[in-house]
Amino acid sequence: MLLYLNGAFVGFLLLANILAVKLFAVNEWLVLPAAVIVYIFTFPITDTIAEVYGKEAARRTVTAGFIAQLCALGFIYAAIQLPSAPFFTEQASFETIFSAGFRVTLASIVSYFISQNLDVTIFHALKNRHGGSKLWLRNNASTMVSQLVDTALFITIAFYGTLPLSVLLMMIVSQYAFKWLAAAADTPLVYFLVWLCRRENAKTGGTLQTT
Repeated sequence: MLLYLNGAFVGFLLLANILAVKLFAVNEWLVLPAAVIVYIFTFPITDTIAEVYGKEAARRTVTAGFIAQLCALGFIYAAIQLPSAPFFTEQASFETIFSAGFRVTLASIVSYFISQNLDVTIFHALKNRHGGSKLWLRNNASTMVSQLVDTALFITIAFYGTLPLSVLLMMIVSQYAFKWLAAAADTPLVYFLVWLCRRENAKTGGTLQTT
């Protein structure tokens, strides 16, 4: 299960970077990057890994995502610089989307690395205090705090200078409100994933990490 969780984590992370270029409006005050519909699932995955396989396994997952994003950043830059074929007429559109994607990816790398490590740290501080009980508390507390940091950093780095300050602030508040609700709603998912991982491990006779 750990392999599948790691694969899903990295896949969701890279997909979020691509989708983040698109902004959509739920209503006149709620404006979100399309990445949010994918990125919110990365935190339940790291919480599940931290709960079942341990702190170091969660940190390795975060590091794998960090390396994947660095690679994506390099490949995007290289693709933009490649000479276009004479019949390829969409170079300008390609650059518009993926140049923005380059900055978005950079913003994602910085906000991701800080917030995900913060999430793991808070999660395990609470686990050390409460032991195996109160999974709902450490899942929600770690995600809600780290998502606030992630949102503020990401929006500022990705869009500062391209949008009015009032819009940036509105995006931070609205996106965090959405993530806060998502963090509360994903608690059953975390319990399910933890149960699934432990059942799979029991069937295969593996040994779980607890630190």
